[in-house]
Amino acid sequence: MPATGRPAPTRRAGLLVAGAAALALCAALSLAAGSRAVPLGTVWHALAGDDAGRDGLVVTGLRVPRTVIGLAVGAALGVAGAVAQGVTRNPLASPTTLGINAGASFAVVTAIYALRLEHPAQYLWFAFGGAALATVAVLALARRAGELDPVRLALGGTVLAAVLASWTSAVMLASHRTLDEARFWLAGSLAGRQTGILLPVLAPLATGLVLALAIASALNALALGDETAQALGVPVARIRAAGGLAVVLLAASSVAVAGPLSFVGLAAPHLVRRLLGADHRWLIPGCLVAGPLLLLGSDIAGRVVLAPAELEVGIVTAFLGAPVLALLARKAAR
Repeated sequence: MPATGRPAPTRRAGLLVAGAAALALCAALSLAAGSRAVPLGTVWHALAGDDAGRDGLVVTGLRVPRTVIGLAVGAALGVAGAVAQGVTRNPLASPTTLGINAGASFAVVTAIYALRLEHPAQYLWFAFGGAALATVAVLALARRAGELDPVRLALGGTVLAAVLASWTSAVMLASHRTLDEARFWLAGSLAGRQTGILLPVLAPLATGLVLALAIASALNALALGDETAQALGVPVARIRAAGGLAVVLLAASSVAVAGPLSFVGLAAPHLVRRLLGADHRWLIPGCLVAGPLLLLGSDIAGRVVLAPAELEVGIVTAFLGAPVLALLARKAAR
């Protein structure tokens, strides 16, 4: 994967601090913006417990959970995209383009149909299973002469995602109850969820983040090629397995909580790479900031662009992601 230069460590640290400040501002806007705009002063009083009026209830009861979930899911997707691109050495890799989100979605919809699940907290283990099986299938399709072929990887992920999306649609059409239960979740949304939905995914999400940070240096060696990495003493197979596990844990956690969301896992690593360079020791922490920033920004746009109506954040990210994917594909081809 081509590098984009090596900014000085002090500049990288400054950019990370600036990104964190931008994320804090975006989180504040997420608490204030919507069909009912709430002044930032009122937001502060509501968080401090001084305002029990209608605006305070909107902030604490609806927007705080929405923002917290957006922060967690955005971080998971951003880091999952960075690790997926590092493990596969494919700049187009992400939980969406590799079919991981589609695998998790298919498993969840099938479980809703067969087991009559009714709450997102019940989706977790099915999302993990579907994501893991999709990952194994894509990696098997992409192997050529014992190594991963980036072109076969992208094609295999695209084909698998299309097949699983078709099967998911077929299952939903076979049952009106499944359609009613799953269609809101499948659109990808942060609305209407409480922070308690994060409790079942905290352990796998944290494990995925720790794994991603632990293999950051090894991912730099993988970027030089398998033979060079092995010559440097990097256990390539184990690093790929750890990276794949991290991506599955992070992607499945985000899908279980918010539904399948595109664009964030693809765009966040590219944005951070342009600012901080290709060193994964900086790239992964940068994606911890850029992922939530992109997701919360998209969620805010979905709330205000058609106010008082709302667009689901999954629709906004898909709309933004299509041209980004086209530009990245064109750049990769060149």
